[in-house]
Amino acid sequence: MKLETERLLLKDINESHVEDILRIRSNEVVNQFVKRNSPKNNYDALQFILTIKNRTQNNETFYWGISLKDHPNLIGTICLWKFSEDRKVAEVGYELLPDYHRKGIMSEALKAVVNFAFNELHLHEILAMTNTFNENSKGLLLKHDFILEESIKDEGFPDNLVFSLKK
Repeated sequence: MKLETERLLLKDINESHVEDILRIRSNEVVNQFVKRNSPKNNYDALQFILTIKNRTQNNETFYWGISLKDHPNLIGTICLWKFSEDRKVAEVGYELLPDYHRKGIMSEALKAVVNFAFNELHLHEILAMTNTFNENSKGLLLKHDFILEESIKDEGFPDNLVFSLKK
């Protein structure tokens, strides 16, 4: 499933993206607000890609690599995952290499994914969890009309805030 914006291609991630995924998911700046096991080498990155492909084929997730139209390498990722049982609510997740921060790239990608979620998947709500101290992510979500849900907690992640966007 490919999505296209003015400057970006959001495309399926495959085995040819091992080095890009390693670069993105092992980046210290990207990971400073994310609790996860980062890939240490190409093998780890490949295992992540194979997991994503499997989850995509099983309709558990929609996962896109973000690239500039004139540049084939991935500079980030964005996904819809953690679907509710009735498939009306999903969580959005995203990451972007620091060289591309503050250029409107994630804003453009998020707009495309929100549009896809509401108009193609017919979701009723999109959730987003972000670290309390991740000012860029909080700003991005507020810019796209996500609302801080102060009464909702991200189970197991006490440093996270929960945002939601209803259709």
